[in-house]
Amino acid sequence: MTFDDFNFDDSLLEGLYSMGYKKPTPIQEQAIPVILKNKDLIACAQTGTGKTAAYLLPIIHHILKAPTRHLNTLIIAPTRELILQIDQQIDGMGYFCSVGSIAIYGGNDGMTWEKQKHALREGVDIVCATPGRLIALLQNGDINFEHLQHLVLDEADRMLDMGFFDDIKSIINYLPKKRQTILFSATMPPKIRMLANQIANEPEQINIAISKPAAGIVQQVYIVYDSQKESLVKLILKNKDFQSVIIFSSTKDNVKLLERTLRQVDGSVKAFHSDLEQVEREEIMRDFKAKKIRVLIGTDILSRGIDVDGISLVINYNAPPDPEDYIHRIGRTARAEKAGVAITLVNERDQIKLSKIEDLMGFEVARMPIPSDLGPGPEYNPAANKKEFSNFKSNKKSSNYFSKSKPKHK
Repeated sequence: MTFDDFNFDDSLLEGLYSMGYKKPTPIQEQAIPVILKNKDLIACAQTGTGKTAAYLLPIIHHILKAPTRHLNTLIIAPTRELILQIDQQIDGMGYFCSVGSIAIYGGNDGMTWEKQKHALREGVDIVCATPGRLIALLQNGDINFEHLQHLVLDEADRMLDMGFFDDIKSIINYLPKKRQTILFSATMPPKIRMLANQIANEPEQINIAISKPAAGIVQQVYIVYDSQKESLVKLILKNKDFQSVIIFSSTKDNVKLLERTLRQVDGSVKAFHSDLEQVEREEIMRDFKAKKIRVLIGTDILSRGIDVDGISLVINYNAPPDPEDYIHRIGRTARAEKAGVAITLVNERDQIKLSKIEDLMGFEVARMPIPSDLGPGPEYNPAANKKEFSNFKSNKKSSNYFSKSKPKHK
């Protein structure tokens, strides 16, 4: 199958092929015909499968064929980074067919806020927005969805995880009841199905397998003590074959600390976190895409928040809390059928997390030997470490330190 088979508008096809698109991905093959027929859709597909183009292409085609141009489509996504990426893709696809969009998100200055409102007053085809900033516009009467034809919820599971359920329900109340609703989610827990049942009308359902990483990812695990992690990462980064690297750490504070440490080895290291101004975050992302930054360090916001080709290495400095998050993290590499490496550092407490990841994928990740000068690592025994960690937490809760009878300082 090729994109010609969808009978898209000629100007859309010209933009599509100019961006280097060659043939549809599985999610595009299945989703595009459904959206072209104006049917509601619930699609389960992870980042990196081409899901954004799967809904943008048929929507842009509909806009081009509409007899009158109004604000046609609302796309809601959880993070500023994802909103900006969607907006950039619309710019690329719509370059030859004059389809316009505006990205609406929080965390920016008053000038940007006024620019967003001005664009809405002048008229735009597609609005891409985070829930919080969109609600502010709706409450102030700065946006009118009277003629809306399409609603897209992208990364719906992540939005619900971030506590946006009530915000989404509130936004729905401002939209026409007669519309096409498209919901994309990397996972399909019960709360997503509940939301879909409330906002969609007899939706078609598509499920692209989400529990298997791309075949081109070489997965490796080091069983280490926390005290060995920094030295091991420094050794790994000395391999200059890894030209573009993402490191995931568990918390914002750890991200900042790791940035300071790794700059001793590589000056081209940047931390990406919520304490940065939006302008700084956008600059860092541009430099990373342009290969001016070699190593980018962040929390799980990066696992679904960026779309960058050519990442050669992903390092999980801490094992992710959920097996699905592991799939999303390592999915940053080996995109577009390319190869890549994903390395996970697992301490004693995280061994049970590794066990769950391997259960989900159905195979064991290769264990790598620790360099001899770092000394031996812990024994791999997830069941025993789980019991030991549970006892540790139980003892902390029952200790005198947490007792109400602890003496107060005068």
